[in-house]
Amino acid sequence: MTERKSHLDGLAIGLLLACCLFWGFQQILIKTTVGEVPPLWQASLRFAGATALLVLWCVVRRVPLFDRDGTLRAGLLAGVLFAAEFSCIYLGLRDTTASRLTVFLYTSPFVVAVLLPRFVPTERLRGAQWVGLVIAFAAVAVAFSEGFTGETTARQLRGDAMALAAGTLWGLTTLVIRASSLGKASAEKTLFYQVAVTALVAPLLSLALGETWSLAYSAHAWGSLAAQTLVGAFASYLVWMWMLRHYPATQMSSFTFLTPVFALVFGVALLSEPLTLQLVLALAGVAAGIVLVNRRPN
Repeated sequence: MTERKSHLDGLAIGLLLACCLFWGFQQILIKTTVGEVPPLWQASLRFAGATALLVLWCVVRRVPLFDRDGTLRAGLLAGVLFAAEFSCIYLGLRDTTASRLTVFLYTSPFVVAVLLPRFVPTERLRGAQWVGLVIAFAAVAVAFSEGFTGETTARQLRGDAMALAAGTLWGLTTLVIRASSLGKASAEKTLFYQVAVTALVAPLLSLALGETWSLAYSAHAWGSLAAQTLVGAFASYLVWMWMLRHYPATQMSSFTFLTPVFALVFGVALLSEPLTLQLVLALAGVAAGIVLVNRRPN
């Protein structure tokens, strides 16, 4: 029987911070690579590589992936939702700005907080925790507020809708994993459903969009793809799946607000982007929100 904790301990907080740090850095990797490697072809290589790594990991560690354990339906549903989320992200980026997409994407924790307690009552948030969630989201919105200036076009609204759909799909994926038979499956098997389905779907979408396929890329591009595959789609997601089996998903989701803010910090540190008051306020707001969400009742 899997031991489930009622709050995030030091190990969970450390792992979540590490994941969010890398996911923020990964946005920089994608940003500096997308000019050379088309986005959905980039995702295809990334998730195909992650699937191969995961299968090798399971063979070495003798983790069964294909035993009949009653997770097939839930697993395929999680995989389809996961693939659809990434598809909406990439398709949304064609019509709206990265800033606007980021704000709408990070509505995901609200989807988890609203829906998950209906299936898992122990995941219900208290009033102060809801305040923390709102503060963290508002801080992200402030950080990316420049993307909302100017006239909004019909095309942007279409992209915004895709971004909002991606955030909803992200939340629904967490819901399926936490509230279905996947909650008792190994982290490896839960991740396998998601990366394997995405590895099948992403190339089809890439072809449909007319992206050019190639393997003749620079060392930087291959280094970026290797990091996105090994650390991003394999190691960090495997850690996330493991934590979903042991810790409250609603509290974990609050930490994801750090990812876009960390991406801005890396932009300042690595791409010489300006350090603004908005970024400082966003960091403080997200931190305050996370503290409120994860504060244990007296």
